[in-house]
Parts: sequence; structure tokens; C-alpha cells
Amino acid sequence: SVLPGNVAGLRLRHPALEAFLTGVLAVAIASPCTAPFMGAALGTALALPTVQALAIFAALGLGMALPYLAVSLLPSLARALPRPGVWMVRLRALLAFPMFATVVWLVWVLGRQVGIDGAAALLAVLVAAGFAAWTFGPRGFGRAARIGFGSFALVCLGAALVLALPLWGAAPAVAADKTAAAGSTWQPWSAQRLAELQAQGKPVFVDFTAAWCVTCQYNKRTTFADAELLADFKARGVTLLRADWTSRDAAISAELARLGRSGVPVYAVYKPGASEAPMLLSELPSVAEVRAALAKL
Repeated sequence: SVLPGNVAGLRLRHPALEAFLTGVLAVAIASPCTAPFMGAALGTALALPTVQALAIFAALGLGMALPYLAVSLLPSLARALPRPGVWMVRLRALLAFPMFATVVWLVWVLGRQVGIDGAAALLAVLVAAGFAAWTFGPRGFGRAARIGFGSFALVCLGAALVLALPLWGAAPAVAADKTAAAGSTWQPWSAQRLAELQAQGKPVFVDFTAAWCVTCQYNKRTTFADAELLADFKARGVTLLRADWTSRDAAISAELARLGRSGVPVYAVYKPGASEAPMLLSELPSVAEVRAALAKL
């Protein structure tokens, strides 16, 4: 799309400001995708003193800016890059499909939080927003028809939002999940349940997780789905608890803070009794790493 004249003029008058805002936008867009790789560094940074934390964030920023710095310092690299052409339009269309897949995942997460009605409401809003975008797009209708269809599209979008807001504000639909978890290998976490098990002298393994955490879902389907590891848990009498942080539970947040963590995934092995600090595993634990921790019980 073509930028309005005043915005284009602002970009020409303040190139440094444009570069800064472009970098801010790049970080905002890229941060969710880099979480599985930089989550440990960010979690560590938040627990460190100010100077050390800022040094970690500065290193992350330098890493993101490094390709641009390399091209600026070595013009030969810029000449090696592909020249603009039709391939850029095709690539842009191709990259839309990962975005569609992301929407599917986020709708699933919302469904876990507010139920199927909330997810359906979001889909209705997306349909209305897509219709509005198509109406006002450069390849849409003529000006007169666009005004009429555009008004109708905005009315549809507004109506979808009005209908969706009460559903998004509904209580999280997690009761069924907790009931199901209680009858499976994993039980729902609570501070009271953890204290009871420790008072009984039982070892406990806690999986701090969330539906929106890609790393958590990967670990669930790999390491913690391993039949031999589950058998090892059972043989050692370890109780498995799962703390679902999808809806930012205050009790889970307090326990994470006590463990010196600010996000998920977190995997903690609590020894029998409450005297010793729990053992914390890495964010991508292997079966061997979990078994090594269990051997220390």
C-alpha cells in the first residue's frame, strides 16, 4: 500500500527516527519467535542486577542489528543480496501462510482460555476485519462502491466486536482440563497440594507450563511423553504435578518468583520434605537430564 503524503514526508525529514522505529517494530515482531531460543537468557537477565541485565539486553540488540551493521561496513555483502523483483511479491504471499498457521495456534490458545464460544467470536471478528480490508484494498471496488461497502464492512466489524467482548471476558474454561488431569498421570498443581505431598515425604516433579508456550508443548510431546521416563517416575514414587499458567494464575506466578523465574517453561524437582531447595532443569530437558535429576532423590 502507498503511505499518505504526510507520513512519507516525515520519513524523508527524519531518517534517523524512521530507522529507530523500524528497529522497534522488528523487535516487537521477532520477539515471540525467538522466545524458545532466548527465553533462558531473558529469564536470567530479569533475575540479575541492573547492569548485568542491561548488558544481556544490549547483546541481544546487537545480535539483531548485526546483519545491518555487516552490510553497512562491507558493501560487497549488499551487492551479493538478491535484487528487488517479482520474487519479493511471491515471497510475501508465501510468508502469509506461516502467519495463517500462527492465527490457528493463537485461536487454539484463546479457546483454552475462554472456551469455544470465545474462539468462535474471535473468528467472527477476523472474518469482519478481512472483509473490511478487502473492501478498502487497492484492488477493491471503485471509490463510490468502496464507500458503501466500506461502511457496511465497518458496521460488521463493530457488531462482531460488540458481540465478542462479553465472550472474551468470560471465566477461563479450565475446569474440565483440571478434572481430566486429576485422573491421568499428571495432577493439577496447587500450593496446598505441593505442601501436602512434601509433608508426606514424597518427591514431586512440577511442570510449569502454558498453552501459548511453544517450548512447553514441544517438551510435553517429546521428553515427557517418553514411556520409559514415565515408568521411572512411577518406580521412584514421584508425583507429577502440572501448573497451567495459561491464564496467569497468581499462585503459580508467586511460585515462579520464589524459584527465581519469570516465565515458563520451568521444570522443578522437589525432594521429600520442604527443607531443601528444588532442583531446576533446563528449558529443553532431555530424558537423560530428567533421569539424572531423579537419581539424586
